[in-house]
Amino acid sequence: MRTDILKTYKTLHTWTGLICGIALFICFFAGALTMFEEQLDRWATPPQQKLPWIEREKLPQLIERLQQEQPQIYKGFTVHVSERENTLAPISWTDRGESQNTYWYASLDADDNLLVAQREPSQMADLIDHLHQTAGIPGKGHHYYGVYVMGAIAILYALALFSGVILLLPTLAKDFFAVRKGKNLKRFWLDTHNVIGITSLPFHIVITLTVIVFAFHDQFYDALQEAVYGDRPIFERSPPSPLNPDQARKLWMPDELLARTYELSPAFTPREIHYSRLNNAGASARIAGENDAHMLRGANRGFVTFDAYTGDATSLEYLPGYEDSWTDVLNAFFALHFGNYGGSWVRWIYFALGLSGAYLFYSGNLLWIESRRRKQRRDGAVLAQPFNVQVMAALTVGSCWGCVAAVISSMVIGKWWGSFSVTPNGSYLWSYYLIFIAAVAWAFWAGAARALVHLLWLCAGACAALLVTGIIGALIPGKGLWLHTSGATLAVEATALIGGLAFALMAHRTRQRVQFGPHDSIWSYTANPPRLPLKLRRPATETATSM
Repeated sequence: MRTDILKTYKTLHTWTGLICGIALFICFFAGALTMFEEQLDRWATPPQQKLPWIEREKLPQLIERLQQEQPQIYKGFTVHVSERENTLAPISWTDRGESQNTYWYASLDADDNLLVAQREPSQMADLIDHLHQTAGIPGKGHHYYGVYVMGAIAILYALALFSGVILLLPTLAKDFFAVRKGKNLKRFWLDTHNVIGITSLPFHIVITLTVIVFAFHDQFYDALQEAVYGDRPIFERSPPSPLNPDQARKLWMPDELLARTYELSPAFTPREIHYSRLNNAGASARIAGENDAHMLRGANRGFVTFDAYTGDATSLEYLPGYEDSWTDVLNAFFALHFGNYGGSWVRWIYFALGLSGAYLFYSGNLLWIESRRRKQRRDGAVLAQPFNVQVMAALTVGSCWGCVAAVISSMVIGKWWGSFSVTPNGSYLWSYYLIFIAAVAWAFWAGAARALVHLLWLCAGACAALLVTGIIGALIPGKGLWLHTSGATLAVEATALIGGLAFALMAHRTRQRVQFGPHDSIWSYTANPPRLPLKLRRPATETATSM
């Protein structure tokens, strides 16, 4: 391949990667955590918020009491089929207001008296999902601004993938699995970057395409409406018609609907039943559940819908095993992005691919930084590194490791906040952004080398705090802290233990490198000024004094 062509693709790969690398690091790190979003939600839910659980045989009694005393449930309510740590009550519903929603939960006490309570469900997992979708770019409305930004970044991401493959083609056979670790760390970063990029290429292609479609699906629908459907609506839904009062007493109860579901699909595991529009003739009961043998339409659910008053199945296209050809394609689009097939093994694989993707973008920035290093002179003098290199190094360290530290720390802060009988949801958002912004500011103030060591220790300390918090909750539950003992939630503590040890090891080795490594590296105390001016000006070209 001609040298000028390779140079063009290298430039394209470098700049598209730099433009979108930090945002993609945040999205991929958070995306890896969303593989266990439900487990994290269960881990973060205080047990003291729960109402008593009742046997399934008592659900009809509870529903009838609610129909009599809480008529707002006719708009819609959810029956939770099985009890889990984050299931606050057998039945829940939401009153949607203009500024905020109110969440209600209902159960029966030991004497079958109706219990109704307002609770605030944990939003810790929502924070992680928000970071996954938007890289933390704030915004409001049906679509966050960050979703559109990430859609545009995904297009650049596709160009970076294509150009990267072109660059590797001439040496692919010889250097495919070559990882050369020695004094030349740039060579090691490049080898690992290439190996991860090529081996996970199909995964990254799927993520790229699905993100573009998810981000701009409204625009795609608008174009389809204009080009194909014209005056006919794409999604045609009949307006609600009044319900015959005599039918209100014939609502199908959960056990009856679950029996019909098992007849249709014995391998389907129902999780919840959502009743909606019960005052209308189009009243429905949608059952959401799992089947690991099939690709699912939702992030972790398949669906079957019944008429709430006749028990007739009205929608089977999203029930695993009943999909038509078009639905199979649509489901595959969602499933390949969310990893909702094949059970926990696939989720762990997606978790590893998400973390490796974050490493891919982080290492790409490191390669750009190392490629622009000012070499040490023969007389031993060390030149100050270029200002743009210092800025990119500080931005990369502060944003990437600041995100990791902020996510883990917000989990710990939210748990302690909730122990004081205060809803922890407000703490998740402000603690994340406060720690993230502080980490970026510290990286610019202290310099990339010092900040990298400090932020890695902060990540290790946050993992240790998460473990200690769980231990206190187990040993002194009266303090308001808690420790769920199911395997899925204990895995959070186990992962924190492994992560904390890994961060501590990384911090120790990084500290050795910045102290005793080459003085002409940006990752050296010598060449990296302790306080990088926030004012955007180029540094003087005089040599830096050796430590």
